[in-house]
Amino acid sequence: MKKESRSHSENNFHGKLVITLVGILFSVVLCGCSGYSNESLYPKDVESVCLQMFENDSFRRGVEYELSDALAKRIEAQTPYKIISSRDRADTIISGKITNADASVLTLDKETGRAIEKEVRLVALVKWQNLKTGELLLDNVPVSAAAGFSEWQNQSFDYAAGLAANKLAQRIVELMEKKW
Repeated sequence: MKKESRSHSENNFHGKLVITLVGILFSVVLCGCSGYSNESLYPKDVESVCLQMFENDSFRRGVEYELSDALAKRIEAQTPYKIISSRDRADTIISGKITNADASVLTLDKETGRAIEKEVRLVALVKWQNLKTGELLLDNVPVSAAAGFSEWQNQSFDYAAGLAANKLAQRIVELMEKKW
């Protein structure tokens, strides 16, 4: 008789264990799936972007061309949008201003005191407006990026500014994604 009561209590324990594990698994599946979506990362009502040349308030000339070119390429390659040169035909317009383009020393040679490695840092304000509705999708949002260079490796400020402009363009494209 004792053997039967043990097997009955063991079956009861196993049944409760299975129910508990199934409940936990079900909860994990439900929690893990929330937040995922098949929707596009970008606003649906936008198909085209007019990209205006960025203004440049820094003392370094030419970085506005680098940034505008890199941004146009990134928008075309990474978003569903097409770059349109005519503001009248575009759904949205993106513009901005480079507020800072400077270089700072990262590493000094101990013996000579000369810079071994430097860094270029670009800072911009970005504005993106829906021309159909007038809504500001981005309103003077600050964005920055940096890239290192070494004159000892025959790299120049312009080289690093190009890299930083490309990183800055990537960050701007990321800002164009819909908020979660």
